[in-house]
Amino acid sequence: MSPIPRRSLLKAAAVAGAAAQFSWALGSRDATAAPRAENAGADPVTLDWLEDGGLGAAPGSTVGVPWPKGVHRDDQTFALTDADGRAVPVQSWPLAHWPDGSLKWTAHAVNSGTGKLTLTAGTPAAPEKKVTVDTRGGTIDISTGVITAKIAKSGATLVKSVTRGSTEIARNGRLVLLRQPEFEDGDQSTVRTERFDGTIDEVTVEQAGPVRAVVRVDGTHRKGRRSWLPFSIRLYFYAGADSFRMVHTITYDGTQEPGRASGDFIRGIGVRFTVPLRDESYDRHIRIGGDDTGLLREAVKGITGLRRDPGAAVQAAQFAGEKLPDPATWDQRVTTRLQYIPEWGDYTLSQLSADGFALRKRTKKGYGWIGAGGGRRASGFGYVGGVSGGLSFGLRDFWEKHPAQLDIRDAHTDAAEITLWLWSPEAQPMDLRFYHDGMGQDTFPEQLEGLNITYEDYEPEFGTPYGIARTSELLFWANESTPSAEELARQVEAVRVLPQLAAPPKQLIGAKVFGPGLFSAPDRSTPAKAKIEDHLDFLFTYYKDQVEMRRWYGFWDYGDIMHTYDTVRHQWRYDIGGYAWDNSELSPDLWLWYAYLRSGRADIFRFAEAMTRHTGEVDVYHLGKWAGLGTRHGVQHWADSAKQQRIANTTYRRYYYFLTADERVGDLMHANVDSDETFLALDPLRKIRTEPYTPDRHALSIGFGTDWSGLVSAWLTEWERRGPKWEKAKARVLSTMETIAAQPNGFVQGSGLYDLDTGKFAIAEEPVVGVSHLSAVFGLNELCAELIDLVDMPAFEEAYYDYCRYFNASKTEQAARYGSNFGSLILFQGHSRLDAYAAVQTGDGELADRAWDKFYNSDGYKESAPWQTEKVTGPTALVAGSEATWVSTNDTALYGLAAIENLALLGHRMP
Repeated sequence: MSPIPRRSLLKAAAVAGAAAQFSWALGSRDATAAPRAENAGADPVTLDWLEDGGLGAAPGSTVGVPWPKGVHRDDQTFALTDADGRAVPVQSWPLAHWPDGSLKWTAHAVNSGTGKLTLTAGTPAAPEKKVTVDTRGGTIDISTGVITAKIAKSGATLVKSVTRGSTEIARNGRLVLLRQPEFEDGDQSTVRTERFDGTIDEVTVEQAGPVRAVVRVDGTHRKGRRSWLPFSIRLYFYAGADSFRMVHTITYDGTQEPGRASGDFIRGIGVRFTVPLRDESYDRHIRIGGDDTGLLREAVKGITGLRRDPGAAVQAAQFAGEKLPDPATWDQRVTTRLQYIPEWGDYTLSQLSADGFALRKRTKKGYGWIGAGGGRRASGFGYVGGVSGGLSFGLRDFWEKHPAQLDIRDAHTDAAEITLWLWSPEAQPMDLRFYHDGMGQDTFPEQLEGLNITYEDYEPEFGTPYGIARTSELLFWANESTPSAEELARQVEAVRVLPQLAAPPKQLIGAKVFGPGLFSAPDRSTPAKAKIEDHLDFLFTYYKDQVEMRRWYGFWDYGDIMHTYDTVRHQWRYDIGGYAWDNSELSPDLWLWYAYLRSGRADIFRFAEAMTRHTGEVDVYHLGKWAGLGTRHGVQHWADSAKQQRIANTTYRRYYYFLTADERVGDLMHANVDSDETFLALDPLRKIRTEPYTPDRHALSIGFGTDWSGLVSAWLTEWERRGPKWEKAKARVLSTMETIAAQPNGFVQGSGLYDLDTGKFAIAEEPVVGVSHLSAVFGLNELCAELIDLVDMPAFEEAYYDYCRYFNASKTEQAARYGSNFGSLILFQGHSRLDAYAAVQTGDGELADRAWDKFYNSDGYKESAPWQTEKVTGPTALVAGSEATWVSTNDTALYGLAAIENLALLGHRMP
């Protein structure tokens, strides 16, 4: 297909202008917006912690705060105070700018705080102990004022040492990878593994204080000549902290072929440190987290429970982790026999499922293990050390992202070794092979037949994990002595739920970010509003409960939810093609984030956080020929052959990034800036095209809905962040907006031929109606609301308002406006939010009335739905719990977004 001549541009623009003059509207233009929250302005902002307890034992926290247009200049500084008016040290930097150059989002790092904090324009207080970074030597030396870490610039050791004062607490921090080259089923296979060590390629200091320092380390795992499994590590240090945080990302680039036993099967992924030990073995302590804040509290050489009693004070001191009195003062029947008390040097806690962990120990290598207890869900926390210092360590989401494991080795020697296993070597190897043999689906027609029965879009060699990623978070404390039980409990709590400072909903609403007017605080002032709020609460609670009941946990799965329920089996359709894992289909990510933005609820934030971590890493390719594309919903997160922009959509990452300033999510968004290039690699419509088409750099077929919304979100974000490619990104935002608006039918045209070099769509010579029910349900409305607020482009506004007016219109009305109707559409309830948005923007009262009519009386969830669950038990279900057979994730996401946006925009006009 040849590109449409550009000389048609003026002609098409004239046609579009004429069409706008005669465009049909639904009645009088008397709709007004719901009363808006007051502009947030430059007033002080009260920040608070998502959960009780403040910062606790965590090293620090970083929060994103939005500001209305024009309030703060780019060079504005900020000050922070606590509830008593005392200055709190803070480090601030811009996250995003409005088009006029004023600050849109700012990030603020703090190293202390237990209650609410007040942020104002002003001069920041300096920390008593600043974090400093020294890059002059062979290592990068970071001092928090309490601990010093030496980070290597090359080699297989990432962290050379961690010291506190003059005491070395840990050294030789490194990454470990175990590969199993064969994975045979049956009972006669021979298991062998090989170890690869993480090796540094590049180290970058991203921040250097005074409150927060960040160092990024990139590399691969190597053995001999082979180098694979790229990693990206960030280390976070805060002023005055005795701890640091690690964000650990791996990207899978191995080979696993369906039906073959040989391949790159990961047997273990670990982070390992050596911990020097100086104390007598009876003054060395082991702490391992169990359920809740439970702990195994033991000494390497225990002197409690013996046949002879050393004395109550001695026993109590050892259990407390305190230095024991001189053995000469003990009962000599114990002192003279100390050499006969075993020293326990090795401990292992393995969490192979979400429902149980086992703990065991042994004296040393080569000797038998004994059980040391077990439980349900371990915290992922451990400690090894003594009265002269030791290392605490923890892996966040330990049981949720099973199989995980903690190892302590050689604690009876002068150097213990600890390993936090992100994938436990005691579990089955990581099997990422595609799950079936294709079943004869070798041609496009056969694959479409398969789609018609299982809803899976299969294509040979497309169900590959090559290029997917996963991010984990770890915490480490360099303790000057064995912490007290109370301090250990605080460290455990920081591992289980990392403290997060947050801006209040009032500020998020008043700053008019993420689409001005699209969300408002929960409102139960009328029965109708209260009923919708109840429904929103019901849906969130139901999914939260389903995660637990259905055990939607695991290293690759945690954070996602299922797509559709099987009412006969009383089970989600986990094994049926496109009905299994949801992979962001119809934007549940957006539903959750808007639910949080309006409410500030911690439980919603944590649910959305886990989903963002998952969908941005696992459901998207980061390496290989499909880098920048995501995978459609399926039995495995990478199984479906539909590799598309709509899943890689930067929109789904923006919320978490701007609320937390998370650098890893920032990486993911920046990586999408050139995602328009992916349309050269793969045609998303290759199986259903009726005309010949070969991807052409100057004429790429790109849809204005699911495709463009993914692309423009990446461009907009890069522009706002002033990223390395922001000028190109800004140009792409403006040029694509202009050339969509100039199409004969605007958004209704459906798609256009895009030029990678100019960033423009060719203008079609003839009007076409190309509307899909999917076009606007992957964040298009939310993005267009932002774009219209940011960019003064009347032609684009009218093109989008027209799309909003007519999607839910009758076929007769569509044909009267565009010459033909839009065909058989669905998802009218979800699209009611487009009616609401356009009604407010244009003042169209009848359109406002239609928004509520479509919300209540079309498809999706109705008021007549049960709005409750039913109990299920054995033998009907695998485990006892609840079900709502009428709930589907597509409907939930659309209802959630429509309810939130309609209430915000037209809550005062409810029927």
